[in-house]
Amino acid sequence: MASSAGRPPSTTREEIERVALALFAERGFEATTVDDIAAAVGVGRRTLFRYFESKNDIAWGDFDWVMGRLREALAEGDGRPLMEALRHGVVESNRYPPDQEDGLRTRMTLITGTAALQAHSALRYAEWRAVVAEWAAARRGEAPDDLTPRVIGYAALGSAMASFERWVASEDEDLIGLLDAAFVALASGFAGAADR
Repeated sequence: MASSAGRPPSTTREEIERVALALFAERGFEATTVDDIAAAVGVGRRTLFRYFESKNDIAWGDFDWVMGRLREALAEGDGRPLMEALRHGVVESNRYPPDQEDGLRTRMTLITGTAALQAHSALRYAEWRAVVAEWAAARRGEAPDDLTPRVIGYAALGSAMASFERWVASEDEDLIGLLDAAFVALASGFAGAADR
């Protein structure tokens, strides 16, 4: 039976991500080309670029979806004190089904440890901080670029990144537990936290 030209019906954004992450884990991010990914998925470069603007974007996945989840989770906590709502928002937006944790670990290992991704990562981190700052500003009746909302955005990102880096480094750690503990410590001003 002859195969039809063009994108196979089964090609999805998720399939491209899954295949690319496996190649990145096996060969390394820099050693894996867009052509390698396209060939492994069974599509052409042009089809791949309909789903993702660049190889860097593949490593980050559907970041708009991630930002949407964060916005929704932050909004769910609007009846709570600000720092409790922030903790809730970040923790809940990072809950993933167990079958997605290996892919998330691979993705975060790439993002936190690949020099070639750092410039692109800085743009993504700025978007993440902006979502938090906008939310905090609305809660406080301030502008997102006022000092305190910006500080909240930076502090939240630092707490989340410390949690992810610890989780990536140790398979025994629980991501949700790390995030929760980090934001509890942040909210308390690290009061009573003993040096370890």
